[in-house]
Amino acid sequence: MSTVTTASAGTADADAVVPSSARKRPGLLRAMLSSPSAIAAAAYLVLLAVLAIAAPLVAPHDPNAQNLFDRFAGMSAEHPLGTDDFGRDVASRVIYAARISLVAPLISLAVGLALGVPAGLLAGLRRGVFDAVADRLSDTLLSIPAIVFALAIIAVMGPSLTNAMVAIGIVFAPHLFRVVRGATMVVAEETYIASAEAIGASTRRVLLVHVLPNIRAPLLVQVTLLMGFALLAEASLSFLGLGVQPPEASWGSMLKAAYENQFEAPYSVLPSGIAILLTVLSFNVLGDRLRDSVAGRERS
Repeated sequence: MSTVTTASAGTADADAVVPSSARKRPGLLRAMLSSPSAIAAAAYLVLLAVLAIAAPLVAPHDPNAQNLFDRFAGMSAEHPLGTDDFGRDVASRVIYAARISLVAPLISLAVGLALGVPAGLLAGLRRGVFDAVADRLSDTLLSIPAIVFALAIIAVMGPSLTNAMVAIGIVFAPHLFRVVRGATMVVAEETYIASAEAIGASTRRVLLVHVLPNIRAPLLVQVTLLMGFALLAEASLSFLGLGVQPPEASWGSMLKAAYENQFEAPYSVLPSGIAILLTVLSFNVLGDRLRDSVAGRERS
C-alpha cells in the first residue's frame, strides 16, 4: 500500500512541476490535423509539389512543343485540357508552370525573411535608436504598393522572374519585421531572457536560442499567408509580361494568352485560373488555421 501511495505522490509531484497550460496546449501539427479544410489544403499543396518535381515524367507532352495546325483543340485523350493559341498542350504547361508558382514565392520569402527577421529580432530586444530607425523605414516601405515597387525595380533591372520576386521580397520585409518585432517585445519581458543576459549570454545567443524558437508560431503564420500573396504577385507580373518570359510556362502568362484569345477559346482561362485560385486558397486556409491554432494556444 505504501508503494502505491508513494508512486501516486510521485506522479502528482511530476504533474505539479509541469505548468497546466503546457499540458493542455496541443501542438500546432495536431491542431492542423483536426481541421478537414487544413488537411485538404495541405494535401493539395503536397500533390502540386509532387507534380512540379515529377513534371518531366507526368506531363503528357513537351510544354513548349508547337503545332499550329492544332490550335485551340478541345479536351481529348491526347490533350486532356486542350491546346493553346500555338497548339501547345495546356495540361503539360499547367504542370510545368507549377514549378514557377512554388519557386517564385520561395524567392520572395527568402529575401523578406533575410531582411525582416534579423532586424525585427534586434529591434524588439534592444529597442533604442535602431528600433526607431527600422520602424520608420518599415512604415515607408509599407506605404508603397508591392506591384508598383516591383515595376520600379523591373524598370531598372529588366524583366525577369528573379528581379520581380526580389522586389516583392523587399516589400514583404516590413510585414515580417513588424510581426517579429512585436513577438520579440513580448518574449523579451520573460524572466528567462533576463536570466540568460545575467549569466553573460551574448545578444546573438539570446536571439537565436531563446527568442527565435518562441516566436516561430506567429512567424510561420505570416509566412504561410505571404506565400499566397507572392503567388498572386508573380501571376500578376507574368500577366503583364514582366515576370516569366516566353516560352517558359507560367500560370500568369497562360492567363494572359487565354484572355487575349477569349473569343476564339472562351474556356481557355479555366485551367490556369483554377490552378491559381486553388493554390492561393490552400495557402490562405493553412495560414488561417495556423493563426487560429496559435491564438488558441495563447488563450490556454
